[in-house]
Amino acid sequence: MKIIRRVLVCFAALAAFGLAPASIAIAASSCCPPAIPAGAPLPAASLYQAEVGFTTDANRPFNLAELRGRPVAMTMFFSTCTYACPATVIDLTRIRERLPAQVRDRAVIVMVSFDTERDTPDALRRFRETRGLDENWILLRGTDDAVRELAALLGVKFKRETDGQFAHSNLITILSPEGEIVHQRAGLTGGIDEAVAAFSATAVAKRDRT
Repeated sequence: MKIIRRVLVCFAALAAFGLAPASIAIAASSCCPPAIPAGAPLPAASLYQAEVGFTTDANRPFNLAELRGRPVAMTMFFSTCTYACPATVIDLTRIRERLPAQVRDRAVIVMVSFDTERDTPDALRRFRETRGLDENWILLRGTDDAVRELAALLGVKFKRETDGQFAHSNLITILSPEGEIVHQRAGLTGGIDEAVAAFSATAVAKRDRT
């Protein structure tokens, strides 16, 4: 697994600079490719290879591999953020609303908290209710090690300030149904069209899967 993690970290670093092969390939046809064969091995660059576990806002254990088979937009945040994170939620909502219906119905948005102390399942549930997020949004918390490992894989940097707030990268990462990084939108402005196109291109037909 150490080799797999090194591959993932290298892939994430490349993706952060727009150099990952998957990022280059998103201009391919948006038509649905063949379904993923049941039990097929994950690609070497899949984030779902990571041996990290999280907990949902419903206090349920959650493994990233549970996302396999669905197009995913992932970001990292903290629930008491007053500017960047709410803006990211708005952009993620805009992205999802602009997806083709057949993609939107299967798409999931995953938000993973930096704040391992304050973002308890109850705090995340309140965030969900306040923001009006439906079941297609997955809110996660984890141990410090799990959060830092995921941040490294995504190329996200964060640091807790003395006032309890976090300075952090603002990244929206689009994952293929196999957990590979296909696109990253950095910053708080622009890039909506590109994110929608990347998200749409990740669609994989689920028919015939067993």
